[in-house]
Amino acid sequence: MPLAFSTLGVPGMPLADVARLAADTGYQGVELRCAPGEPAAELPPESVHATLADHGIAVLALAGYVKIAAPGPDGPVLGEISRQVDLAAAIGAPYVRLFPGGSPGDDARAVARLAEAGPLAQAAGVCLLVETHDSHPRGADVARLLRAPGVGAIWDLMHTWLAGETPAESAAALRPWPGYVQVKDIAGPADRTPLPLGRGVLPLADCLGQLAPDAWVSWEYERLWYQHAPALPGLLAEGRRVIAARRPRPTGQM
Repeated sequence: MPLAFSTLGVPGMPLADVARLAADTGYQGVELRCAPGEPAAELPPESVHATLADHGIAVLALAGYVKIAAPGPDGPVLGEISRQVDLAAAIGAPYVRLFPGGSPGDDARAVARLAEAGPLAQAAGVCLLVETHDSHPRGADVARLLRAPGVGAIWDLMHTWLAGETPAESAAALRPWPGYVQVKDIAGPADRTPLPLGRGVLPLADCLGQLAPDAWVSWEYERLWYQHAPALPGLLAEGRRVIAARRPRPTGQM
């Protein structure tokens, strides 16, 4: 089971240091946060690719912030997706992360935009992944949007759990579409401060039990939003061991 972590957990860290950190702690990839000030958005794509490749680290995804169901004209949304797809292709990232946005009643807008953007992304060798988040927190919610080629899903364990969906239900809803799983841990619904894996309430073992042996798992440690949380670098090696210990023998299919 290949492992990655999100650069959301190491805000401001130079890309070479991110690559060394991943290699030294036994992770095979990183999710690159695509936002102003981050290396994925500021450095030449060939430099990003070379820096990570030199350390044997894959780019799992370009983690953008486009809201596919957001109200407003389609042009700016589709234009930003196109820009991020081009960047992902240049960096060598197979996926671009999207948020649902909007409201639960905005499915038609999201479906129409994905129908236009998905095939274009696919032609560039990139898949658009809609994360279980905000207006569509359950796997069943995101699955309603996934009708076009070139689209898939990210299963964020925290959001599906907070929405009352079990890991088995999430996996069943999202299994037909490619993508990966984001894991994390928190103390509970009232306190989402990131915790080291295995120290909180999220059903990590149940989630991992739904996955195929080659499914990517990425630790999204949201330290950028919780600066008082412990720094991620010192937690990564133990997090890898926790994932390995909680992963049952391969029986999943996602």
